[in-house]
Amino acid sequence: MGFPENVLAQGERVERSIHPHWLTVVGPMLFGLVLVAGAAFAVVATPDDSQGNIVQWVLVGLAVLIAVPTVLVPFLRWRTTHYVVTSHRVMVRRGILRKSGKDITLSKITDVSFEQSLLDRIINSGSLRIESAGDSPDEQLRNIPHSNHVQQLINRLIDEDDTRRRMVASGRAAHGRPGYEPAEDDDEVGRMPLGSERRRRDRPPLAEE
Repeated sequence: MGFPENVLAQGERVERSIHPHWLTVVGPMLFGLVLVAGAAFAVVATPDDSQGNIVQWVLVGLAVLIAVPTVLVPFLRWRTTHYVVTSHRVMVRRGILRKSGKDITLSKITDVSFEQSLLDRIINSGSLRIESAGDSPDEQLRNIPHSNHVQQLINRLIDEDDTRRRMVASGRAAHGRPGYEPAEDDDEVGRMPLGSERRRRDRPPLAEE
């Protein structure tokens, strides 16, 4: 279940699309294997008669009921959790049936920090804390693979975004400098010096042949 790139704005590119570390689902997967092995052993150990068949179906049903919340739900939760870093923002998408999401614009991020426990350092994982301006609470991204690299990536993109915004702002300021006015058939791209239209109107018409 990949991240839908049709939510991106024009010119926006995905720098990193991340799921939580795959080791977060190793425990549920191992427990699922134990359940399968236990159910298979119970089916083989019970007698092959009408009463034994009822016991077999009951045991298989119990194994399925236990596997849904302990194995299937954690796997789907891991699979449907997306942390996406783009050239414009950091996007968080969560939820199996009920979806939730949050977009943090790079220009509003004030600080990005990461934390690693001893186990996180061994498996090269960690947690990211993103602080943003405004009233919205900080975002905690847990079990991020290569969390220190992701932190450096976000900081680099913040600098690039700030540089791009400054260049756009300076370009607009230069575009609207005094002494220039837009031509009538212009779309605020070209500029015509003041008085040029007046000089053009004062030119004598060409003589007819």
